[in-house]
Amino acid sequence: MTELSDAHTQQPGLAGRKAIITGGTTGIGRAIAVLLASEGARIFVCGRTPEHLDDALKRIREVGEGDGINVDLANREEAERFFDAAEDYLGGIDIAVINAAVPAEALAETDDGDTDYQIAVDFASYLTTTQAAAKRMKAGSDIVLIGSMSAVSRKGGNSIYVAAKSGIQGFAKSLREELAEQDIKVGLIEPGFTGADFQYPEFPPEKQRELIRQHRMLRAEDIAVSTHFMLTQPRRTAISLMRVETRLNHP
Repeated sequence: MTELSDAHTQQPGLAGRKAIITGGTTGIGRAIAVLLASEGARIFVCGRTPEHLDDALKRIREVGEGDGINVDLANREEAERFFDAAEDYLGGIDIAVINAAVPAEALAETDDGDTDYQIAVDFASYLTTTQAAAKRMKAGSDIVLIGSMSAVSRKGGNSIYVAAKSGIQGFAKSLREELAEQDIKVGLIEPGFTGADFQYPEFPPEKQRELIRQHRMLRAEDIAVSTHFMLTQPRRTAISLMRVETRLNHP
């Protein structure tokens, strides 16, 4: 009879690992935080809105252990404050899920101030928070960047977001090579159309639920499961890119 160990190579667990999740109070980030906490990882999250942080921490603590603070990652000093607080709470960092983002639209339809802020959050903060995480990591650590299928489809109407996520796509590949010899893995997950408050007001909750039932929208938990898979591979194995799409196209 075949032993289970013959069917699987190696599947490291997450118990005892120390994870930060940016944008971990809503949507995909919240779902990732809850799943990793339920698997025994200690969690530290950030988000911009106090009520969202309170709600996320309540759910995280129902299944595991976690804490977090409110920050705006568009500000580098705020990002450093987040990482200092995370280190104080966790005693180190060996998983970083870089996820925080805001909606961004067509360049020609966005005023200068909004453009600057969207670039700061959706692109620049990915680099600064990844840099802050990598500086604090030792061998055996993992960085997971949450990008977007917008970098692949590149449709009109959200050119700022497409630019940011296309940049993250290139950044992930280059960074992977830079950190590989340090035994810090870098993976990129590009979700398709996913239900979250990110989609408001065009897709309110009832519309999102209907699209999920129709298999035309993903649940945030689907991306959490993909993140879990990426993080539970042998150290020799780097799941470098995952694209998660709906089986059916949304209208």
